[in-house]
Amino acid sequence: MKTEREKMIAGEYYIAGHPDLRKDRTNAKKLLHRLNITEYRVTKKARKIIAELIPNTGENFYIEPPFFCDYGYNINCGDNVYFNVNCVILDCAPINIGSNVMLAPNVQIYTATHPLDAETRKTLHFAEGVTIGDDCWIGGNSVICPGVTIGNGCVIGAGSVVTKDIPDNSLAVGNPAKVIRKLNQESENNN
Repeated sequence: MKTEREKMIAGEYYIAGHPDLRKDRTNAKKLLHRLNITEYRVTKKARKIIAELIPNTGENFYIEPPFFCDYGYNINCGDNVYFNVNCVILDCAPINIGSNVMLAPNVQIYTATHPLDAETRKTLHFAEGVTIGDDCWIGGNSVICPGVTIGNGCVIGAGSVVTKDIPDNSLAVGNPAKVIRKLNQESENNN
């Protein structure tokens, strides 16, 4: 029999108010309070708090407070990942972020979603994971919706709402975000 945490991470219906999940969220909130209020600057203490909150990161992971998440343990990052101020990461399901990724201010990544049926929604929740490839830049005030995959080398324009997958090396903008052109890394670097 799966625990509610295992169901949540697997994208199955789960009970969000289960005591184990409430305990996990409370622990994350305590760490976030220390990061966002007590430390606020990125000090040695803040780096320890970040490492405890988000243990699955590569080298040079950096968060500019304030920062907000549900659990922390479902956020997985490669090397050289930067979260600017006011990022909100609702990590009920795994969020996998590649290496060399920058999130601008106020970026929001959601995995939490809800059943469309009102009766089911009263008691059960579910979540869909998000993946962001290597070498991506997510513009300020962008929202990435549950279940989305953003390919390698992408740029998401400021204020975009990403509701569908974005292929590798794409510039996507708007609400909903649409690919407006392919990015050719080699030719752009030679200009």
